[in-house]
Amino acid sequence: MIKHGVYGTEVSTSTIPAAIAASGVPVVFGTAPINLSKRTTLPFNVPVLCSSFDEAVEAFGYSDNWEEFTLCEFIYSHFKLYAGGSVVLVNVLNPSEHKLHTANELISVVSKKVKLEDTGILPQSVAIDSADHTLAANEYTLSFDEVGKLIIQITADLTETEFFITYDRIDPTKVVSTNVIAGLDLVDEVYPRFRMLPGIVIAPGWSHIKEVGIKMVEKSTNINGHFRCLTITDVPTETVMVWSGVKAWKDANFQSSNRQMVCWPLVTRAGRVYHFSTHAASLIAETDADNQAVPFVSPSNKTLQVDGAILADGVTKVFLGPDQAATLNSGGVVTALNFIGGWKLWGNRTAAYPDSAIEPKDAFIPVRRMFDWLNNTITLKYWERLDGPITKRLVEAITDEVNLWLNGLTAVGVLTGGRVEFNASENPSADILDGKLKFHIYATPPSPAEQIEFVIEYDAQYLGAITGGATA
Repeated sequence: MIKHGVYGTEVSTSTIPAAIAASGVPVVFGTAPINLSKRTTLPFNVPVLCSSFDEAVEAFGYSDNWEEFTLCEFIYSHFKLYAGGSVVLVNVLNPSEHKLHTANELISVVSKKVKLEDTGILPQSVAIDSADHTLAANEYTLSFDEVGKLIIQITADLTETEFFITYDRIDPTKVVSTNVIAGLDLVDEVYPRFRMLPGIVIAPGWSHIKEVGIKMVEKSTNINGHFRCLTITDVPTETVMVWSGVKAWKDANFQSSNRQMVCWPLVTRAGRVYHFSTHAASLIAETDADNQAVPFVSPSNKTLQVDGAILADGVTKVFLGPDQAATLNSGGVVTALNFIGGWKLWGNRTAAYPDSAIEPKDAFIPVRRMFDWLNNTITLKYWERLDGPITKRLVEAITDEVNLWLNGLTAVGVLTGGRVEFNASENPSADILDGKLKFHIYATPPSPAEQIEFVIEYDAQYLGAITGGATA
């Protein structure tokens, strides 16, 4: 098959360190109360770019029932707690399929007004019958109260106090993991739609399911055949209730990608329970934004907007010490630590560590993200050079431009160093005749300072300060 495009590949680090014991725009998948959407066409299985809480609520509605409407958890956390920027949201609840039907329910109106007890009612589906006719759309109005219950106001000059109503209401309990898995293919639509690359893929409330996590990794590893990003998944605290069991679950469920951050446990804020991936994604986006949108800084040891860690039972609180948290990190798991300076995200290692990642570009989250960012940036920048004539001037221009860019990144500390080469050994005449060029980039993003050690020694020579002379 002909490969037509700009591609990036990697080679292993020339000098691999010995194994030791043990930017991003979120794309979020889940369910939403779309019966409350203000849009004419309800957003189902379509990426929607939102830049504020109000914009997200206008598109998807909002409910405090986060267990059933998982997108609402992220919408609230990202915009209210982190004052986050743009996100892409995808609702996988299908109003034509995931619904319940109610026919000819008797309702009694008082002062021409009634509030129904059901939530999730699709206003487009409502039909109201009086004793002698079906009410036209201009004979009543529909609105929702603050918890999503439908209010019917009869506006026609009618004397009846009893009516029959037929309606559909969305049922999020009918959404299953296969709906999320199918929806994840929409990651490929994000850049063509918005000219904005996915930086993080999450699905709070769903990512703990093995097949969902595997699909998330698959999509983040190959976006449009050219791009890559990080995915963040959760460990189910319903079944994995102690920190010492997390690594075994992770291994058994094949959650071990170098483009994956695995999180345990859940976290809390003001009595509300959140999936860790929700906070991790926003914290990463915040950290990137604080660093010129370049993902070279680890989110580890950065402040989470949480006040606790907890299990799914909503009762069992989790307090880890640095030693226990380090053991989780040594298994490629990120956690929450309340030690010095409040609650922090704790962990630099990808899910591939330690079993299949011993070199920095696969073991460290910020280094992995930097390699993907370099690939994505180069692909976007040099796409316009495709299909032009292969000349010495083209090769020199690309080499000079990329070296200038890498030198700039090095000067500001984003890279420790970097260069690009056009090597004859990697560009045989047969390849050039066939329209193929290969540029070799060498780059060293900084590893996080994961361990800082001070050696403290008793030095008897300072006793002289007491005696006023040299010690014996």
